[in-house]
Amino acid sequence: MPRFCANLTTLFTEAPLLDRPALAAEAGFEAVEILFPYDVDAKALGRALAQADLPLALINCPPPNYADPAGPRGFAAVPVEQERFRHALRRSLRYVDALGAERLHIMAGLAEGPEAAGVFAENLAWAAEMAEGRQLTIEPINPHDMPGYFLDDFSVALALLEETAAPNLGLQFDAYHAHRITGDVAGTWAAVAPHVRHVQVAGAPGRHEPLAGEIDYPSFFSQLDADGYTGWVSAEYHPRRKTQDGLDWLTYY
Repeated sequence: MPRFCANLTTLFTEAPLLDRPALAAEAGFEAVEILFPYDVDAKALGRALAQADLPLALINCPPPNYADPAGPRGFAAVPVEQERFRHALRRSLRYVDALGAERLHIMAGLAEGPEAAGVFAENLAWAAEMAEGRQLTIEPINPHDMPGYFLDDFSVALALLEETAAPNLGLQFDAYHAHRITGDVAGTWAAVAPHVRHVQVAGAPGRHEPLAGEIDYPSFFSQLDADGYTGWVSAEYHPRRKTQDGLDWLTYY
């Protein structure tokens, strides 16, 4: 069975961030991820995680002001933002080390074309070298939810991983995004599974609880088990109501 992880950026938002690790542990999650922990004191957050006895599975390389709808969605593939990306990567690695985060997701940003592809590959190679001893991921994000995001195709992601050939760089597989990109979660997983280092889930449509809907999660989780996936499966969804009122799916699986 999957090892479930709670995304504390989208779950338990009824409480302050520093209170959410304890709520996640009480609910039965075995780890947490936080998209952008950079506005919280790292020492205080580390204490909250330690008190809840939960590892931090993943954080994102930070686009500042992500909550702003007009703000950047990362900038690792944006040609004019290489220095900004490298500054952000160094900052992220400090948080990775301070919090013991297991993985760092590198966000590509809004860009297109061959120049963006070259910049992204160059930045990923540089990041992998800078992050020696730490684990990085890249994630295809569907163009319906995030129009213009550079990495919106799994074949492009695989090509980047092959070109970079860095042992500490892998794929982040979000089943919700896979469904919206390809319409075939099971087939997409089968094509990319050897490269996957982290999994995220949400229901479709609506990106709510991963229970009923267009994605057959019982079958998907069985597929993960059959393929020997032992990493985290993170609940990155938007609860329909209060988080605790929608956690029946966690005991269902």
